[in-house]
Amino acid sequence: MSDDAEEDSAFSHPAVAPDATASYGEHPDQVVDFYAPRVGDGRAAPLVVVLHGGAWRGPYDRQHVTPFADFLARRGFAVANVEYRRGSSLPHQGVDAPVAGRWPETFDDVAAAIDALPELVPPHLPQADLRRTVLTGHSAGGHLALWAAARHVLPPGTPWSLPRPTSLRGVVALAPIAGFERAVELDVCGGAVHQLLGGKGKFAERSLLADPAMLLPTGIATTLVQGRSDTTVPYELAEEYADAAAKAGEIVGCTLLEDVGHFALIDPAADACAVVAEEIAQLAF
Repeated sequence: MSDDAEEDSAFSHPAVAPDATASYGEHPDQVVDFYAPRVGDGRAAPLVVVLHGGAWRGPYDRQHVTPFADFLARRGFAVANVEYRRGSSLPHQGVDAPVAGRWPETFDDVAAAIDALPELVPPHLPQADLRRTVLTGHSAGGHLALWAAARHVLPPGTPWSLPRPTSLRGVVALAPIAGFERAVELDVCGGAVHQLLGGKGKFAERSLLADPAMLLPTGIATTLVQGRSDTTVPYELAEEYADAAAKAGEIVGCTLLEDVGHFALIDPAADACAVVAEEIAQLAF
């Protein structure tokens, strides 16, 4: 199935309303939706934090992954679906063209949301076990998941740096934009990486703080899940991230799925989505 056909299927599911929503800041996009586990024995469930994709561009918000969040809840997970500020639409030759990301707001928001979860989860999602938190994200959200798990690798005193790793059982990154140099070479998502970093002139400086391939090793269990037929974010990015991790002395799992493109990973109707849930479970339980 082509990426276009997979996208049509993944986006065909109606949005699923959350059980609760909380703000982690004053901007309308600084919110987290919470989904309680639909099954279980009453004991606390692992928490899956979801970061949606969409090339960091404004038209793609968290609504398109609410069926995926609900799918995970029906598998017994507690789920936090994070929204964050993305690029706006700017006039370009008379047409409003969506821009990828905001610097530094996109990163500000992801860091702030994850830092706020220990306070937000207990009153809004009491079924969740924060000690068993897995971070996942799709595409641009996969990049943000890898980046968020590596904030302790940032030089001390730089924006978003942490003195120690975030408490995570692991990261499952789905077709992530995992290496910026290679993504630029392949023109992934039409120049989105340069836009995210504020332009080509900022690439060298800002990629040191924003490219997860530059922030290794993390010491956090990490698995990448990718379709070999993905034409939106080619699987070479996942393989090269795993290779970079190995050179840094860290083993990163890389699950490549045959005959799977970009969007089946978040489509509850696709077999690939069940594989994703299993990869999360292996880290969470």
